[in-house]
Amino acid sequence: MPIKSQAIRKNSQAKALSIGYPQIKNITASMTTPKKVLAVIASLFVLYAISDIVSVDADAHSNTEELVLNQSQLIPIPSTPLMSFAESGLVGSEQFVEKIVTVKKGQTLSGIFTDMGLSQSLLLKIAHFNEDSKKLVKVMPGNDLHFTMTAEGDLVQLRYQASAFEELIVHNDMEQLSTELVTHDQQIRLVSAEGTIENSLFGAGKAAGLTDSMVMQLANIFSWDIDFVLEIRSGDAFSLIYEQVYKDGEYLMDGKILAASFTNQGTKYEAVYFEQDEGDGAYYAADGRAMKKAFLRAPLNFSYISSSFNPKRLHPVTKRVKAHRGIDYSAPVGTPVYAAGNGRVMQAGYNKFNGNYVFVQHPNGIVTKYLHFSKRAVKKGQKVKQGQTIGYVGATGMVTGAHLHYEFIYNGVHRNPRTVSLPKSKPLPDAVMPDFLTYSTPLLMRLSDMKEQIVVQN
Repeated sequence: MPIKSQAIRKNSQAKALSIGYPQIKNITASMTTPKKVLAVIASLFVLYAISDIVSVDADAHSNTEELVLNQSQLIPIPSTPLMSFAESGLVGSEQFVEKIVTVKKGQTLSGIFTDMGLSQSLLLKIAHFNEDSKKLVKVMPGNDLHFTMTAEGDLVQLRYQASAFEELIVHNDMEQLSTELVTHDQQIRLVSAEGTIENSLFGAGKAAGLTDSMVMQLANIFSWDIDFVLEIRSGDAFSLIYEQVYKDGEYLMDGKILAASFTNQGTKYEAVYFEQDEGDGAYYAADGRAMKKAFLRAPLNFSYISSSFNPKRLHPVTKRVKAHRGIDYSAPVGTPVYAAGNGRVMQAGYNKFNGNYVFVQHPNGIVTKYLHFSKRAVKKGQKVKQGQTIGYVGATGMVTGAHLHYEFIYNGVHRNPRTVSLPKSKPLPDAVMPDFLTYSTPLLMRLSDMKEQIVVQN
């Protein structure tokens, strides 16, 4: 122990004893012998506790004696001298039991409370206490619930990570509830990355330091213009500026892409994330037109194409030359298939040639067909939205292996889904364009010259 700390400890003890001894003398003067003994023991016990508290604080705050004394004055002393510190609830946590429950698949909050020996009435009281406590009802598998219980099994506190940056704490003090929502510090760092494709987009993304999910996010932005299953070539290039989210200084996850560029077979596409209203954002091209269009170029992402558009294709089963008026996407059984655009299911059924199939009628005389499903996910007459799962890849009907057969028909004529000209989306309103250009221009300029990685912390 440092010399200064020892001096402070001794001085503090001396002060405590010099103040306490006359009080003991006065108290015991009017007592019988047994009572005197008990009073002396109790008083010495309290004085020892005071001196011990002072000495601990002196070690922790070895700057000045004044700080030590102020700290000791803030600690309440039990009114009954012979009461133990554990009984007073002031020192030690052995009277409380900490239990952590990780929510498993199929578990409910009601079941967890029952397993913990807590009543359903308490759960209902917490769930309906206020808006913050309602967050507890949204627990999902993998979430942790931190229970603080008394030795008798009563709930004292419940902590739950309500979101990445919010922790909900429910206090139960003498059956009186209160809540607090603790917000953790969040930092957003803007990171730039670029890459050139040699063998695959995922390989190029990994070399650029991107996660697979970030590569998928990049592809989804341009999925209305590029068929990433079929049209990607060696030499294609990309660049992007995206968010990295940090929690209390520690990396937590990747955020959204703010701006991106993709050059596919010599054609360059650019996109910027822009919010017209707070929280309502979308991706727009440099001219202000939305990247999202009426139809996706492909109803599957990153699957291997076994057969491209070919009007003189030799059928793999009949071995006859037959117009293959669509595209086959080879993919594992069970792979979700999406509606290429908004519409209504005009047919959904099964036959020996198509297997399980779904036909969707879209506006402006367009029909898309999806064949060989293992399972259909929609019914005839049902409305569907772009990107909605309508079935799952299978090997039903006249096929040699699991794949999706996809056709695009316009006014009764089959068109190549890869090259058919699709309607352009509407641009941003004229009143919004100045704000969009002010925001997007610096980002697009940065994308055009990606020579070094930038890290900016907001």
